[in-house]
Amino acid sequence: MKLYYLPGACSLADHIVLEWTGKPYETQQVAREALRSPEYLKIHPNGVVPALEDNGWVLTENVAILGYLADSFPEARLGGEGPRGRAEVQRWLAFINSDVHQCFKPVFAPARFINDAAQHDELQTHARSRLRNHFEQLDKQLVGRDWLTGTRSIADPYLFVVLNWAKGKNVDLSGFEQLARFHQRMLEDAGVKAAMKAEGL
Repeated sequence: MKLYYLPGACSLADHIVLEWTGKPYETQQVAREALRSPEYLKIHPNGVVPALEDNGWVLTENVAILGYLADSFPEARLGGEGPRGRAEVQRWLAFINSDVHQCFKPVFAPARFINDAAQHDELQTHARSRLRNHFEQLDKQLVGRDWLTGTRSIADPYLFVVLNWAKGKNVDLSGFEQLARFHQRMLEDAGVKAAMKAEGL
């Protein structure tokens, strides 16, 4: 397997999961300016990361890749146990991907949403407020749990990634003690450390 990634992007979640599987894999860093190159567009037509190549087959979309890794390495037990366990993992993956991740887009690139630069600050402030509400839900979910769904899963590295973004983009996380505890645990995890070191983070 070969993972195409951009340091610190959502592809870091896949990188961590690959470490957690304990199986050999390859990575290929894609420079930001190369995302729209003809060579990379052959791999991912949308010019974004991640992309996962497995024996000539290419899979895109972060949630799909995370699910594929969980299914490919069931011994790692990262996909949830039983129908309800798997559903819980998918529930929180969907929330992080569809609600939290998408809410960062105006923070990262407000010009994509509003041409008037004078309105960018207001847009970003509104997005940060919504993000705080989302992180409040995640903090409550972690009460009494070390991991988002109770056991370590493919949802946890994605949560770790968006927490890193929140810290880097001044999203107010004050008072969220469960998230702070979770983030510190992830920073101390051997697989997380290995993936971050490989990405130069």
